[in-house]
Order: sequence, then structure tokens, then C-alpha cells
Amino acid sequence: MWEQIRSNRIRSAFVVTGMALLLGAVGASLGAMFGGVGGMAIGVGVALVLWLILWTTTVANGDDVFLRMSKAQQIESKDHPVLWNVVEEMSIAAALPKMPRVYVVEDPAPNAFATGRNPDKAAVAVTTGLLGMLDRDELQGVVAHEIGHIKNRDVALIVTAGVMVGAVALLGDVGRRALFYGGMSRSRSSNRNGGGGAIIAVVSILVLILAPIFAQLMYFALSRRREFLADASGARFSRYPEGLARALEKISGQRVPQRDQSRVTAPMYIVSPVHPGAMAARGQGSSMFSTHPSVEQRVRVLRSMAGGAGVADYLRAYSQVTGRQLLHSVPEDAGLAARAAAVGAAGFVDAPRARARAASDALLTSGGWQILDCGNCGARVKLPPPLAGVVRRCPRCEAPLGG
Repeated sequence: MWEQIRSNRIRSAFVVTGMALLLGAVGASLGAMFGGVGGMAIGVGVALVLWLILWTTTVANGDDVFLRMSKAQQIESKDHPVLWNVVEEMSIAAALPKMPRVYVVEDPAPNAFATGRNPDKAAVAVTTGLLGMLDRDELQGVVAHEIGHIKNRDVALIVTAGVMVGAVALLGDVGRRALFYGGMSRSRSSNRNGGGGAIIAVVSILVLILAPIFAQLMYFALSRRREFLADASGARFSRYPEGLARALEKISGQRVPQRDQSRVTAPMYIVSPVHPGAMAARGQGSSMFSTHPSVEQRVRVLRSMAGGAGVADYLRAYSQVTGRQLLHSVPEDAGLAARAAAVGAAGFVDAPRARARAASDALLTSGGWQILDCGNCGARVKLPPPLAGVVRRCPRCEAPLGG
């Protein structure tokens, strides 16, 4: 996928430049509102300083910002062996230089995302709802999709764009609020002192209104295209497109609202959290304001791969279903393992109730809780950190715990 990696680097440069120009326009508008023509240069300077600060923050730890926004909690192998095993397996299949960190988000809505500046500093996060709903093949398809984002350098692009969208929206909001707290009266005062004041005021208002919209449109357009390419990578790494297709159907068919409803983080998820339920499966991708392509269309492409699982098979299926080309040339499949060979299934139990309990236990143990089983009565005792190692007998039958 070297062509896609190179393409994403070029688009990242355009996104950063475009967001900088939008920030400069918003800054100039704010400066004009309060200082007339002379204040525009100051406003641009302030906006570009803010842009530089945000860009530096993004490069340093933009992935951590998004993980904190989603309230993701890092886990280890002992916390959820199945999820850890799947991430490890797909990392090997993708030939990543380093296995991504693994996170779980406490949320009943099924979803997943990847983040990070590069494959050496990346993370995969899934919700407890996803872990409880999907079987292993489906979970593998979702993780392979997210690993595809990391391999294709999509995560760097979306983190960069997301932070910049937030900056444009923040300044635009400050400007709109300022209109109600003296900005317009100052513009009217400049009106009396010169005929250009009215024009400056009108242009400033238009910029403050339109700049955040343009920033969102740039963000969403990048997101829609990258989802198809991540699906192609997911099918390639897992060698089982049907697993990802079934997972997408299950996720999009749920009507449980996701807690994270931010439009800044929405493009990061495998299915948009802003439009849950079957309506999302039919409606996403129908307009330029959509963060994701239609799930129905994505599933049709995956199921039209005619038994193949390579990128070339996906591109042919995409062209057949949509009538368009995703890439002008087909990347080579050589050089990557078809699938991780002997990682195994790590104690996988294909039962929804058991999967849901395993997801819940992963969050508890990663937070320092101790979970012990009573060998006598079968009770499952969950001890918070202050009691871990202190309680040694079952509260139900008094038998020693862990025996």
C-alpha cells in the first residue's frame, strides 16, 4: 500500500496548509471586528501562533488527546487475552514494526478506532459493546480494518485534521459569541468613521460562519475515502472479508447511542457514532456532510470479492459495485504475511454472555481490581484495589479463594 501511504502524506500537507489558511482567515476576521483593518494583522498572528501550538501538540501526543476524549483505558494481555491475541495476530499479518497499544472503552455501543502518529506509536481501541457482540472472526475483521488505518498512515492524517478542525471551530465560536458582546457595536462605530467598516463587518461574519463548515467538509471527505482503503487492508490481513462484512452489519444495525457523539472524533470510528442504527447503514455516505461511506455499500464490496482477499480483488469489487476506481493502479501484495500463522485463539468462548463478561473484567483488571473464582461454590469475587490481596476467603461459603 505504498502508494496510499505516499498519497496520505501529500494530503496531510494539504490539510495542514488548508487549516492554517482557515485559521488565518478566522483570526483576521476577529481582528477586524475589534480593531478594524489595523487589527487584521494582529488577528492573523494570534491565529497562526495558535495553529503552531496545536500542530506541535498533535505531533507530540495527538493520539493521547483522542484516547482521553474517548475515555479509553489501556489493557494488557492478561486483561483480555482474546482481544490482545487478535491485535497481535493482525499486527504480524500487516508486518507492523511494533504491536499497537490496546485500549477498551466502556460503552455499550459497538465501535472501534485506531489512532497514533505512525506505526511505531499507534493504538487500537474497541468498546465493551463490540467485544460482547462479535465472534472472533468478526472481531478479527474489525481489528484488521483498524490495523489497516495504521499501516496506511490514515491515523496520522485524521489526528492532524481533527485537531485543526477543533481549532477552527473554537476560534469561529469565539468570534460568533463576540458578536453578541460588543463586536457589532464596534463595527458600527467603525462604520461612522469610514465607509469600509460595513464591508469588513459583513466579510468577517461570513468567514466566522463558513470557515468551520469548510473545515468539517475537508475532514469528512478525507474520512470517507480512507474507510474503503481500510476495508481493503482489513480483508487482506484477515484473509476473510466475510468476517468484516458481518461485523459492519452488526455494528450499524445497533440502535444503542454511543456516548462519544463528537463530530471531531466521529471520523475515527469504523462506523459513525453520530448516526446509530439501521438508518446509518442506509444513509451514511449520501451527502458531503457524511463522515463515513454507506455501510451497505461497504458490505456489498466486501461480498463481491469473488473468493479473493487481496487488494486487487477488493479494487475490482469496488469498481464493480460503485462504477468508480479507488486507486489508479493496484498496489503489490507481495512482502506481507498472508496471515499470522500460529498465534491461536487464546481461550476464546463464542458465547455473547461470556464475551460481555470478559470485556467488563478487562476494564476492571486493567484498573487494579482482582477477580477470583471460588473453587467450592463457583462464586466470582471482584475486589477493588484496596481489597486486592486482603480478602482470601469466599464471602459466600468461606472457602479459600482461587483454589
